[in-house]
Amino acid sequence: MRRFSVLGALRLGVMCLLSAATAETAWGQLPPKVPTPTNTKARGLLEKAQGHVKERDFVKAVEVLTQLNQKFPSFGDAYLLKGSLLKAMGDNRGAMAAYRDGLGKVPLDGAHASEYQLVGDLALSYGDYQTALDSYRQLMKVAPKAQKNLAKSQRQLLTCEFALEALKHPVGEAPVRLPAPLNTFKFQYFPDLTADNRFLLFTGRPAASSGEDLYVSRQNKDGSMGEPQPISPAINSSYNEGAGSISGDGKTLVFASCDRPKAIGNCDLYISRRTGNNWSFPLNLGLNVNSTEWDSQPSLSADGRTLYFTSTRRGGQGQEDIYMTTLQPDGNWSPAQNVGTPVNTPGKDMAPFIHASGTTLYYVTDGLVGMGGLDVFRCEKTIAGTWSLPTNLGYPLNTFENEASLFITSDNLKGFCSRSRASEEPAGGYRLARERPVELFGFPVPPPVKARETSTYTQGRVFDANTKKPLKAEVKLYDLDTDVLTQFVTSDPEYGDYTVVLNEGHHYAMYAAADKYLLKSLSFDYSSQHAFNPTALDIYLEPVRSGRSVVLNNLFFDTNKYELKPQSRTELNRLIEFMRQYRDVQIEVSGYTDNVGSPESNQQLSQRRAQSVVDYLSGHGISANRLRSRGYGETHALAANDTEAHRQMNRRIELHIL
Repeated sequence: MRRFSVLGALRLGVMCLLSAATAETAWGQLPPKVPTPTNTKARGLLEKAQGHVKERDFVKAVEVLTQLNQKFPSFGDAYLLKGSLLKAMGDNRGAMAAYRDGLGKVPLDGAHASEYQLVGDLALSYGDYQTALDSYRQLMKVAPKAQKNLAKSQRQLLTCEFALEALKHPVGEAPVRLPAPLNTFKFQYFPDLTADNRFLLFTGRPAASSGEDLYVSRQNKDGSMGEPQPISPAINSSYNEGAGSISGDGKTLVFASCDRPKAIGNCDLYISRRTGNNWSFPLNLGLNVNSTEWDSQPSLSADGRTLYFTSTRRGGQGQEDIYMTTLQPDGNWSPAQNVGTPVNTPGKDMAPFIHASGTTLYYVTDGLVGMGGLDVFRCEKTIAGTWSLPTNLGYPLNTFENEASLFITSDNLKGFCSRSRASEEPAGGYRLARERPVELFGFPVPPPVKARETSTYTQGRVFDANTKKPLKAEVKLYDLDTDVLTQFVTSDPEYGDYTVVLNEGHHYAMYAAADKYLLKSLSFDYSSQHAFNPTALDIYLEPVRSGRSVVLNNLFFDTNKYELKPQSRTELNRLIEFMRQYRDVQIEVSGYTDNVGSPESNQQLSQRRAQSVVDYLSGHGISANRLRSRGYGETHALAANDTEAHRQMNRRIELHIL
């Protein structure tokens, strides 16, 4: 099974080290030729070591060569021979030291180009940037143009220069291992949270021999995280459930699963939706999203209607690329599109994470200069809808090892990632990364790493105003400056609960609508730096019935003016949709004011404002005989006119069903 869903999380910083199969191949190769020393004792030790090599007793050969190094330290070629043997034995750190010492004692020559390259690669894999940089610089002086992987080494040289500078200027604090009851498994990775941070989703493997399953930890009242539980028997199965992503409201889950029956590729993306406390049976996202190749590492937008993921399908920029798809009005997902440059590179581009704000994308790649291996980069969505040039998150979030996915909470305060815990290197070899536990870490998010826009949320429940029973309703959020739909969620049919994410710096109109109920209009103005905290807001919907009314909270006028401001078009367009849906309904648009000014002028102003709304509706195809306007002035106040907040409540437009 190809478990690339785990690759980023395991932080395989030693992928370049020898596997057992590679080691066998190296043992079968002839050792490098070593010039015969003129000193009799040195020549005798060398011949003895070469005899052990012929007998494939590399351990004794290394012991003899170590004696040779100690007695004749200027004989550099003996160090190089020892380095080749240690490399074949899998002792890469010892090999690096031997090669480094030997290359410092032999003339700078193109014959040693591959050894300079090897030392650079090994040193970089251990985070020894200065040694790697020195080796790559030597390589550039002597390497023939046909040197294998020379272009890669040139980029690795830039990586060393970048990393050495980044180490001098840390960005924020190093991630800290999350406390129990988390991190009780052998492996846990790909953390993902709901918008309210109450539920932490991650992929877990209790033991090295276990398959991947999805787990959820629920936040306790004191803010700590509870004991992880399997997400659902409807989700976890005998198959492999890899990386998962959950929508901001916790109701939509997309995850990767491998080798399932009727799959399209070896690993596909599946979707499940939660109603009440139960998850639906997972459905394959189909040919518009999945390919015959490997598709994994999903990241859902806050409303669960835009999906980013990693794929190895043909036609991309490199080995793995990031793709995007959106949920269409008919319930189908659009054909997945390659995100393109500058996000995707000729290298590995993996583990996308779209922040709850929808404006900042994080992902890991080895196709850009960084700290070595897979680094985390961020890019911002432009006004044109494209992505800015990726920027490296710097040290210590990026290190010489491969980084895994990153998650940053909607409020931009906390970050989460997974890392492999360092373990002691056994004598004579390196402990392979697959044996190292992978754990969840957290960190405070430094300013350069934060998403461009901070998000908060409003959540509550939707009820029938008469029966007080929960309702399944569509809850839509529009940016009033652009009239763009930015969020679209559905309240739970059993509990009526909903969660909507809002971004700082925007003025929003929110609408709750259900079949045969009046449209509920709400307003959230975060365009200036007011309090930007989560809100709890229950919504009660009135049936579409004679005598019922609703306040239209997103119609705007200048003081003492009756001309509708441009921001009102969102509300007006929603009213047109409502009138077209309920073609038999007749309405009165009623205007009200506060008590500032004379009663006569207030009555006239309220009448003109109501008529402006009617004129807009009739001018956009709504029959005039279904519409009536009336101004009530300062009568029928909703609150005492004793504060500006109360006066604002009284200045309103209402829709009444006739």
